Amino acid sequence: MARAHSSFVCQVCGAVYNRWTGRCDACGSWNSITEEAAAPPVPGAKASTNARNRRAVPFESLSGPTDQTPRMLCGIGELDRVTGGGFVRGSALLLGGEPGIGKSTLLIQASAALARTGARVVYVSGEEAIAQVRLRAERLGLSDAQVELGAETNIDDIVASLSSGRVPSLLVIDSIQTMWSPTVESAPGTVTQVRASAQALIRYAKTSGAAVILVGHVTKDGQIAGPRVVEHMVDAVLSFEGEHGHAFRILRAQKNRFGPTDEIGVFSMTGRGLEDVENPSALFLSSRDTAAAGVAVFAGMEGTRPVLVEIQALVAPSPLATPRRAVVGWDSNRLSMILAVLDAHAGLRLGSQDVYLNVAGGLRIQEPAADLAVAAALVSSHLDAVLPHDSVFFGEISLSGSVRAVSHSGLRLKEAARLGFTRAVIPAAAVEPPQRSSDDGISVSGMANLTSLLRHIAPSGGQQRRSQAS
Repeated sequence: MARAHSSFVCQVCGAVYNRWTGRCDACGSWNSITEEAAAPPVPGAKASTNARNRRAVPFESLSGPTDQTPRMLCGIGELDRVTGGGFVRGSALLLGGEPGIGKSTLLIQASAALARTGARVVYVSGEEAIAQVRLRAERLGLSDAQVELGAETNIDDIVASLSSGRVPSLLVIDSIQTMWSPTVESAPGTVTQVRASAQALIRYAKTSGAAVILVGHVTKDGQIAGPRVVEHMVDAVLSFEGEHGHAFRILRAQKNRFGPTDEIGVFSMTGRGLEDVENPSALFLSSRDTAAAGVAVFAGMEGTRPVLVEIQALVAPSPLATPRRAVVGWDSNRLSMILAVLDAHAGLRLGSQDVYLNVAGGLRIQEPAADLAVAAALVSSHLDAVLPHDSVFFGEISLSGSVRAVSHSGLRLKEAARLGFTRAVIPAAAVEPPQRSSDDGISVSGMANLTSLLRHIAPSGGQQRRSQAS
C-alpha cells in the first residue's frame, strides 16, 4: 500500500519543508515544525485533462453597472466606526486578541444588538458550551436577544446546518483554531486545519452573502496565531488590544478592504460588558499630574479622530555601565533616534542616563507626529522644568534637528481647544507669520528646531543645566 504523502509545516508562519528541522528558516521559530498530511484538493475542482470538462470563465470590462454593497450597522458605535460603517454582506472578518481581553464579550454584544433589529445571527462556539455562553449573555443582560447558539467544531456540519435554513446576516465562529475538517488528516489548530476551515467559511460567506467573523488566538508576540495566509484570505483583520490593569480596550483595524485601516475604537470594560467611549481624550487625560516634570500632552490622530494622550518621561542617572532604555506604548527605535538628535543638536548629554518613556493609559502611538511631545517630555524631565498644564505638543523631528509639519493640524488644535487647552507648541512651518493664535483661540508657538524647543521649555536655567550635563 502506498504511503500517504506528508509535509512538514511550521505552526507559526506556515512555511512548508520536505523534512523536519529544529528551526524554521522563514520566521526563526524553534521546534515549531510538525508533520502534517498533504492538503486535500479544493472540493469541486476535479483534475482532468479532458477539454469537455472545462468551463470557460466569463470576463467583463471595467465599465458597467455596479451593485452597492449594503452594510449592516450592529448598533455599537465604536465597532461600526472601525469596520468602516458596519459589516459588509458576504465579507469575512478576522478578530484577534489576547485571552481574556474581551473578544467573546464584544462579539456577543454585537450579535445581540444586530439580532434585535430582526436579522438572523448565528453564534458558533468551539471553546465553550451553550450553557456557558448563556451565562455570559445573562450577565450582560442580553438573554432576550434572538441569537442562535451552537457548540460545534466540525466545519462541514456547521456549513451544512447553515445551508438548510435562512441565510444568516452574521455568523460568528469562536474560534477558528478549534475548527476542523474531516477531509484533512491533521489535528485541530494546525496550519492545515486552520487554512482548510477558514477557506470553507470564506467560501460560504461569498456564495451566501452572510458576514462571517472569525476569532483568532494570538501568539506571545501579539500576532494572530496560524498561517499568515488566513489574513490574506479575509477582507478585514481587527486587533483587540488593552492592558489587563486598565479598564478600557482598543479595537484597531490592521486590514480593511471596505474601509480605513487607521481607525480605532475605544471601549471601557464594566460589569455590564463593553461600553463605547465617545471621548477617549478625556479618558486618557483623566488622571494627569499637572505639577510634575517630564509630562507632555500629545495631540495625535487615530484615523479621522483626534486623540490627546499624556506622554511621561523620566531621565535619571544610571548606576549601570549600560544605561537602560524602557519604552511602553511607543517605538523604542524612534526613542533612540530622538535621544541621538537631542545629543547632537540640542547639547543634552543623555548617553549616561536611564531613560523611561510611557504613554499613559496603555495606548500605543504609531505616528511620527509624537516626536515633539516626546522630546519635550525628555527635556522637561532632564532639566526638571514643569511644562504648562494647558499646552499640547505635536510635530515630527528630523535627523537634522528641525521640526517638520504634520497633517491635520486644524483638527488637533480644535480637539485641544474643546478640552480646555489654551496653548500649543507646533512646527513653525504650520504657523503663518502674522498668526499668533488659531481659529479656536489657542495661542500657538512655532518651533523650527530643537534649540528653540529647549529655549521655550527652560529659557533661563536650561543653558546652565545643559552646560553642567555636558
